Amino acid sequence: MTRPVIITCAVTGGGDTVGKHPAIPVTPQQIAESAVGAAAAGAAIVHIHVRDPKTGKPSMDGLLYAEVAERIRASGSDVIVNLTTGAGGRFVPGAEDPRVGGAGTTLASPATRVAHIEALRPEVCSLDMGSMNFGANVFINTPDHLAEMARRIAAAGAKPELEVFEAGHIRLARHLIEQGVIAAPPLFQLCLGIPWGAPASPEAMTYMRSLLPEGAIWAGFGISSQQFPMVAQAVLLGGHVRVGLEDNLYLEKGVLAPSNAALVEKAATIVRLLGARPASPAEVRELLGTRRR
Repeated sequence: MTRPVIITCAVTGGGDTVGKHPAIPVTPQQIAESAVGAAAAGAAIVHIHVRDPKTGKPSMDGLLYAEVAERIRASGSDVIVNLTTGAGGRFVPGAEDPRVGGAGTTLASPATRVAHIEALRPEVCSLDMGSMNFGANVFINTPDHLAEMARRIAAAGAKPELEVFEAGHIRLARHLIEQGVIAAPPLFQLCLGIPWGAPASPEAMTYMRSLLPEGAIWAGFGISSQQFPMVAQAVLLGGHVRVGLEDNLYLEKGVLAPSNAALVEKAATIVRLLGARPASPAEVRELLGTRRR
């Protein structure tokens, strides 16, 4: 039997990509349809952000998450839904007083950041495991806030996907696992190439994998031009993969990806060429210990 590899599709993200690419999903209907298309192409998990349907800007509106999840369920797809909790972590120092958040700050309480998880009870949700300079801004996730979010996520019955952007994030995640705040086996996502975290390189992925606790389930991805090289690297290192328009707009150099499904199809081809195969949602549920809702 060939090894089953989980393909996650990050459908839209919260970046400033609307207007830069005509295929970026914005409305709940567009996001759900793109997710279902990605699942048909081989994705077992779809990672969901939502956007304001009028402006295309990132949103934390629980009703939008609910509509996306319901539309995916109504489609008949058995894909696993992974809702983000990353929104609400951005801090921009104010121009006059850097202690006060300026324009663009979204910093919110742990309860606010996981309210949609508690309401919708998805199978999986992301949990960003540390603070960092994130592009021009600061992404804030303090240990106490993460512990509260993790406990709320566990109470909602969701499996946290531990997103780590640098080596120190893995150290914090291990600490919370050792404390019993996060249940074993943990699910990690190695997020590479994001300014200013770990680079998207074979060396960085190999090093970060070496820091994971024994028995961890892990995936990795690179952004932009490194999306597909990191697909291959993750498969070769025994991990799982992620692609999608959140992380990369191009199918190849100079060619915009027509859809999330096209990115998933290319990832699935790489997985098969390396002697593995895309995992089914049923196989992933067995591996993660989740159940369809």
